[in-house]
Amino acid sequence: MFSLIKRLKEKGVLGLNARNGAYILPHNPRRLYPLVDDKLRTKQLAVKAGVAVPELYGVAETPHQASEILQKLDNYSDFVLKPAHGSGGDGILVVVGRTKKGYRSANGTLVTKSEIAFHINNTLSGIYSLGGQPDVALVEYRVKFDPIFEDITYNGVPDIRIIVFHGVPVMAMVRLPTRSSSGKANLHQGAIGVGVDMGIGTTLKAVYKNDIIEEHPDTGNAVMGVVIPHWKKLLTIAANSFELTGLPYQGIDIVLDKDLGPLVLELNARPGLGIQIANRTGLGKRLQKVEQHKGEFKSLAERVAFTQEHFSV
Repeated sequence: MFSLIKRLKEKGVLGLNARNGAYILPHNPRRLYPLVDDKLRTKQLAVKAGVAVPELYGVAETPHQASEILQKLDNYSDFVLKPAHGSGGDGILVVVGRTKKGYRSANGTLVTKSEIAFHINNTLSGIYSLGGQPDVALVEYRVKFDPIFEDITYNGVPDIRIIVFHGVPVMAMVRLPTRSSSGKANLHQGAIGVGVDMGIGTTLKAVYKNDIIEEHPDTGNAVMGVVIPHWKKLLTIAANSFELTGLPYQGIDIVLDKDLGPLVLELNARPGLGIQIANRTGLGKRLQKVEQHKGEFKSLAERVAFTQEHFSV
């Protein structure tokens, strides 16, 4: 056991205690957490800064507003309904089309208007929120993902998670939905995490339920060697998240829409550590390198260049 711990430390692998004690607690002021814990505030911040996000169709904070939202939904054939304070993909309902009796969800099930109303009211009650507190329901544009991912995703929208430290992107992974994740891009629900070469944006091997894999279990296609479009732009968006929130240590989730390009989904002050397994390397040494050089950066472009030079495989 002790030899294993020693080997992990030598590789710079962070555990929860090290991440929290060395990076999150000393670097991230608690007063800034609401900026990323509230998806509505995050979206408003991004829009004000000129950062592209999925269009917001409506917001419901009360049952009366929920009724108004239901009427608005008649104008859309597809949309996403999500809690403002949810986490891990809980409470997200993705509607991909209309039927005579209601709507069709991303997993193929039919959903009636009354079921959507029930879902919105559950969201308002806080059933999906952090800590079970009363919440707000958001309805927004449904992302149509870039065809580059078509052969390596199942029934959902893949995203790119990037860890940023002092404005420097240090590690990334593509999160691919699977059958077992019910089309959601969350690792703890069974999605795949694919490592990414930070220099050129090419995918590496992947982790799926703690196993290292090279092919998607549902499509049989290779997840390695995919060149992610707009890679430098993605790094720039990620680097800019530092100015957006003021949080030195954070994760940013970005989707690639086939028509609109990169869109920011959400930010996270406590991003998970599964990204290390996906990349088969630790965060520790990369974070230390940023800390050693953070005083040298004069611009966002220099931070992106540092990423591509020092964190390429």
